[in-house]
Amino acid sequence: MTEATNQTTRDADHDDLDDVGVLPRTRSITRWDRFWRPFWMLPTVIVVLATVTGALLPEWEKTFDEHLPFVFQGGPGGARDMLGNIAGAMISVTGLVFSITMVVVQLASSQFSPRVLSDFLSSRITQATLGIFAATFTYALTVLRSVRGDTGDITAFVPQISITLGFLLVLASVAMFLAFIHHITTSIQVSSIVSHLGESTMAIADRYFPRSDDPTAQRRDARWDEPEQQAPLTVESQEHGYVVEIDHRSLVSWATERDAVVQVLTPVGRYVTEGAPALRVWGLDVPGAPVTVAEHRDDQEELESELDLATLRRAVAVEQDRAFNQDPAVGMRKLVDIAERALSPGINDPTTASQVMDEIHRILRRVVTRRDLPRAVRHDGIVRLVHTPQRVEELIDLALEEVLHYAENSLQVPRQVLFIIERLRPVALPEYAEALDHWERVAEQIVERARADDEAAPTEQRA
Repeated sequence: MTEATNQTTRDADHDDLDDVGVLPRTRSITRWDRFWRPFWMLPTVIVVLATVTGALLPEWEKTFDEHLPFVFQGGPGGARDMLGNIAGAMISVTGLVFSITMVVVQLASSQFSPRVLSDFLSSRITQATLGIFAATFTYALTVLRSVRGDTGDITAFVPQISITLGFLLVLASVAMFLAFIHHITTSIQVSSIVSHLGESTMAIADRYFPRSDDPTAQRRDARWDEPEQQAPLTVESQEHGYVVEIDHRSLVSWATERDAVVQVLTPVGRYVTEGAPALRVWGLDVPGAPVTVAEHRDDQEELESELDLATLRRAVAVEQDRAFNQDPAVGMRKLVDIAERALSPGINDPTTASQVMDEIHRILRRVVTRRDLPRAVRHDGIVRLVHTPQRVEELIDLALEEVLHYAENSLQVPRQVLFIIERLRPVALPEYAEALDHWERVAEQIVERARADDEAAPTEQRA
C-alpha cells in the first residue's frame, strides 16, 4: 500500500484509534457442534449404543454360573414373551411420537411461520424421545437373539440383567413420553414461541451491538473511500446460502499483516451465490485491472497459497438458513412473520400479533440503549476493515414497518405501537429519536383513519 493510500485511510485527528475491541466476537462452531446439529444424529447415536449394549451384555452374562437376585427370574419362554412385547409396543409408540411431531411441525408452519420449524426440530427432548423409543425396540430384538431354551445339547440361557435393563428402558420410555407430551403442549403455545425467539434475539443483540458507555462506540466513524488508482482483488464465494457469521477480528489481523484493507461485500443475514463477490481486498500488489481470483487461472493455486485466501473465506460463514450466530435481525424477522400471519385475513388474530409486539417491545428496549458498530474498522489508526453492519434503526424499521402495514384495519396493534414508542423514548439514545418519531406518526395516522371509518359507518347505514 502506498503512502498516499495510508493517508486516505488514516484518521487525521486520532492516529492511535483502534476499533477492534468493539467488534462482536464469533461464536466458535466446531466440528463437534456440527456433528450434533442434524435432527437424526442424537436418535441414531442412542440406537447404536443400545444395539451394541444388547449384543455385548448377554455375552458378558454368560460368565455367571448362578442366578442373580432382584432381576428377571423367568424362564426362556417368559423372556421371549417379554422382549417380544417390548419390541412390538415400542415400535408402535415410536410411530405415534413421530406422527405427533409431524402434526405439530405442520401446525406450527401453517399457524405461525415456516421459519420457526428449526426451533422445534432442534429440541433435544423430541430427539431424545424418538431415540429412546427406537433404542428400546432395537435393544429388545438384539437381546432376544441370545435367549435359548433347554433343548438337546443346548443349555438354557436367559440373560437376566439384559432383560431387566430392557424393562428399565421401558420405564425410561414412559417418562420420556410424558416429558415429550408436556414439551409439545407448551412449545406450540404462541407465548412460548415468541418468548424463545425474544431470548435468542436479545442474547445476539447483547453480543453484537456495543454498549452506549463503551468509549470506542462513542467515537465517530472513520472516513474511507475506495482508492481510485488501485486494483482491488475480489474474492468470490465458493458456496451459496446466507452469511450467518463474520470473523471481523480475523479479517483485521489478515489485513494488518499484509498492509491492506478488506471490504466485506455481503453483510450478515444476506444471501450469496457461488461465484458472487464476497470480499474485496485493496492494497495488494496484484497486476492488471480490478480482478477476481477466478481470473488468475494459471496461477490460482499459487495466489491462494501466497495470500492465504482460505483464511479470508473461513472468516465468512455461509449456511443454508439464517441462524442466531451473529444476526440480530433473524429473530426479529421471525417475530414479525408471526405477527403478519396473525393479522392476515385468513387468520385474523390481532391478539396474537399483540403478544408478538410485547416481545418486540422487550427487544427494542434493550436495543435502543446500544450503539451501532463502526463501518470502517481502524487498527492502530488505519482502516483495515470496511463492512456493512446491521444498524439499530434497521431493527426498529423491521420491527414496526410491516406490522403497521398489515395492521391498517386494526386498532389494537397500532395503539400498542404508540404505547411501545412512548415507553422507549425515556431509554432510547438521542440518535434513534427520528426513527421513533416517524413510526409514531404512522401509527397515529392509522388510528385516526380507523376511528374515522368507525364514525362514518353508522352514518352510511342510516343513509
